[in-house]
Amino acid sequence: MNISKSLAALLGCTALTAILADPASAQSVPAGTPATETAEGVPDIVVTAQKRAENINDVPLSITTASGQELLARGVVDPTQLETLAPGFSYQKSSYGVPVYSIRGVGFYDTTQGVTPAVAVYVDQIPLPYSAMTRGAGLDVERVEILKGPQGTLFGQNSTGGAINYIAAKPTSSPHYGFNLEYGRFDALAAEGYASGPITSTLRARIALRTEQQGDWQYSYTRDATLGAKHYIAGRVLLDWDATAALRFELGVTGWKDTSDTQAPQLRQLAFQSIDPAASNPVAIAALTGYPLAPANARAADWDIGRDFSQDNRFWQVSLRSDLDISSTVALTSLTAYAHYRTHSLTDGDATNYTSLTIRPDALLTSFSQELRLAGSIGGSAFKWMLGGNYANSIANEDQFTFTGGTSHILLGNPFLSTIIRNHQKIDTKAVFGSVDVALASGLKFQGSIRYTDEKRDFVGCIADSGDGTLATAFGLLATILSGSPKTIAPGACVTVDASYQSVLVKKTLHEDNLSWRGSLNWEPVRNLLLYVSLAKGYKAGNFATIPGLTPEQFNPLRQESVLTYEAGFKATLFHRTLQLNGAGFYYDYKNKQLLGSIQNPIFGTLPASVAIPKSRISGFEFDLTWRPVEGLRVTSGLSYVVSRITSNPPLPIDPYGKVTSFVGEAFPYTPKWQGSTDIEYGIPVGAVRAFVGGTATYRSSTYSNFGENPLFLLDGRTLLDLRAGVERPDGRWRFQIWGRNVTNKYYFTQTSRLTDTVLSYAGMPVTYGATFSFRY
Repeated sequence: MNISKSLAALLGCTALTAILADPASAQSVPAGTPATETAEGVPDIVVTAQKRAENINDVPLSITTASGQELLARGVVDPTQLETLAPGFSYQKSSYGVPVYSIRGVGFYDTTQGVTPAVAVYVDQIPLPYSAMTRGAGLDVERVEILKGPQGTLFGQNSTGGAINYIAAKPTSSPHYGFNLEYGRFDALAAEGYASGPITSTLRARIALRTEQQGDWQYSYTRDATLGAKHYIAGRVLLDWDATAALRFELGVTGWKDTSDTQAPQLRQLAFQSIDPAASNPVAIAALTGYPLAPANARAADWDIGRDFSQDNRFWQVSLRSDLDISSTVALTSLTAYAHYRTHSLTDGDATNYTSLTIRPDALLTSFSQELRLAGSIGGSAFKWMLGGNYANSIANEDQFTFTGGTSHILLGNPFLSTIIRNHQKIDTKAVFGSVDVALASGLKFQGSIRYTDEKRDFVGCIADSGDGTLATAFGLLATILSGSPKTIAPGACVTVDASYQSVLVKKTLHEDNLSWRGSLNWEPVRNLLLYVSLAKGYKAGNFATIPGLTPEQFNPLRQESVLTYEAGFKATLFHRTLQLNGAGFYYDYKNKQLLGSIQNPIFGTLPASVAIPKSRISGFEFDLTWRPVEGLRVTSGLSYVVSRITSNPPLPIDPYGKVTSFVGEAFPYTPKWQGSTDIEYGIPVGAVRAFVGGTATYRSSTYSNFGENPLFLLDGRTLLDLRAGVERPDGRWRFQIWGRNVTNKYYFTQTSRLTDTVLSYAGMPVTYGATFSFRY
């Protein structure tokens, strides 16, 4: 039987059983109850999805959450691994290494370091405005919350797909410390530790450190060489100060450094091409002709000879949260943060040992943000309100160095030609927002929120000569021929040329505003059953892409995209609190979906550019459950079904090779219809300890990594299986487990692309295994 149908049938039967049960048999739990876990039933979970502490079952949003202990057990240490927890969430690495997150098919694939994501990531409500900054978000966390659907009304960064909010473990009023130590295949060593406690009667501190070290896991199949070492370190310091009974501060300093190797892609097919899509005989590159394809082994790859592929990525952030209780019902909160990220990394863009294309993005990303909000209530919980403002100022400067030894696609394929693509942006964002929570009748509530955002984005950029004069001389000669008059371009100058064939540094401004909003009706007909319907409008900011723009129009910005969402769902606690069952159905009206495509130029032919799909739609449903049928057994499972469709073509071509003329009816790239995950753990007392066994199965159906439904870009469906077993002290003081991940050694791809003369893919990790010991005091 098809795996996706089996998962659907299983959850469907569970849902039917739950609906026929008597919800009133369980006891209600007030919002704000601390998260607890008992042998009698499922734990109560408190979330801050609406910027206040609430029981997750009282929040009319589709939310997936996991505790820090659960993340540790499953080996989830950063946002790229959340797919095992939240069906509907997906991650892929862009061709140049930037992480791309999507929820329910809403994401933005781009190779630019400073691109505004469709899924925003926060730590304690502090934004990490660029996905490249998110590597260390999972350090020493209490829990993670994955919010599905537009989240631009209350959080500080507009996002059409959703938000990921990590909640860091906080300083404690008594001394505590602990550590996790893990060792696994490829000499992988990971260690994380923390210490927490009081400094004075009003001042508490917590410090956490993590390091990850690993040997090479990839090998070259054409020579004796290896790649894939990991060298990563991260740290965080939190200080909590109770200045008075009504005034509290939390200062946080976080940083990480990653000098790991970039992953080498695998060569799938040679694909020589011409600058002219109509050419029948593209020029083949001698160094690539007959190059062997990669074997079907996740570890086998190839990369340039003699280059250093270790990254140098550094991030630090300082944040300050201030809370003032103005009265017993009104509180003022301030969130101030500054983030700084710098990257120097080298990526092989052709999957061979020949330099057909090698990319080195050098980027500096900084962001200052300030939020101020006032929240209160009237008549207890009958009326809750919030008003606030947000300001952010960011700099996103990227110089993308490219090296080529000649390709059949580049006009001037001189040996060892190097270029610089410049993309320097300054972004100013201002916003005001508010929300209300109104009890309309017994068990019936209305919740609404709204945000007005104004953003100005200034861009300066071009494609430039690297300084050796090769590209400048060639384009100066070309400009002379095309214009009929002498043209000279200096070494290191821009080779982007205007209509008169003059070298030009392109300057553009994008100024936009929007009004995002959300409204929901929530009904609790009986205890422990919430039914809700919601309507929301969300936006994602426009952007300037990092592309080899030979003409100024290639740098025209992507305008903001928007999504109007309709959702209906339920949350039910059943069978004397042994089963938690949630479900939702949704429909998205998607406008101006942003993507990287192409334009036609009469001189240079097909060139990359930013384009947008005017209209598309998404529909689907999802279920998740937590079930504790007997003491010692826990089952968590989730299933999502997403159908995405383009309903109108963009005004500009999005196929860089001119072979496809319409995309109406196609699904979005990187958007599988079916995603599901199930985690089971069973434990029994054995003397003074508890022994346990568990495992996680994760499934996703096939999807394409590009438009056009070309079989070369098909990412096959996959099922991954992780297993674990061990012993622990019943009070959680210590835990030892052995584990295996991808134990069937499934060979699969996370991304497939074509940048020059090769079709290349990034393979998922092969089977890994090891042991973890954790201790808490």
